[in-house]
Amino acid sequence: MEKRMLLTGFDAFGGESINPALEVVTRIQGSMDTGIGVINVRSLEIPTIFGQAIEKIHSVMREWQPHIVICVGQAGGRYQMTPERVAININDANIPDNDGQQPIDMTIVENGPAAYFSTLPLKKIVCELRSIGIPAAVSNSAGTFVCNHLFYGLMHIIATEYPKVKGGFIHIPYLPSQVIDRALPSMSLDDMTRAMHSVIKTCVNDLVIQEHTC
Repeated sequence: MEKRMLLTGFDAFGGESINPALEVVTRIQGSMDTGIGVINVRSLEIPTIFGQAIEKIHSVMREWQPHIVICVGQAGGRYQMTPERVAININDANIPDNDGQQPIDMTIVENGPAAYFSTLPLKKIVCELRSIGIPAAVSNSAGTFVCNHLFYGLMHIIATEYPKVKGGFIHIPYLPSQVIDRALPSMSLDDMTRAMHSVIKTCVNDLVIQEHTC
């Protein structure tokens, strides 16, 4: 049976005119053969807005019923692809979101767990990325801005409504065009797209293997 994946990327925020996350995910849509499974990938633009980000992903998950959900976000200053290990139940913004909201020390889900862990095969993702020459490492902090907000919201939706769905979050570096006047690391769009194809293949194959061994 063909699997369905929801791949999300944020719009530009924080004074940037572009967000590499959205640029990457919009390049990856449609059916992909991963070698041992076929995945139908749907990309989705997410507003960099507290509350609305979770509402949008929740709505599309209800409609499309994906088997895997991977959210992608920009992490300026990082030079690696960094799959996130954990989302924490806190909004603590050091800049306003795209709606002018700047919550400080506020929980995402009242009475929700302190944290959720990704259910993606993080170490396999990192190993596969490194094997194709892409810098990668597991990250233990998704921050406390809208990226973590969406990651936590996604995992809460999965835990309470879709326990068989696999989900997680990956941070990616700036694009070269974003750092022309700044001494910060970047990665080309082609390399990040190649990296995300590897991530998708790893996640789908891991899911298929799990299903066949249960």
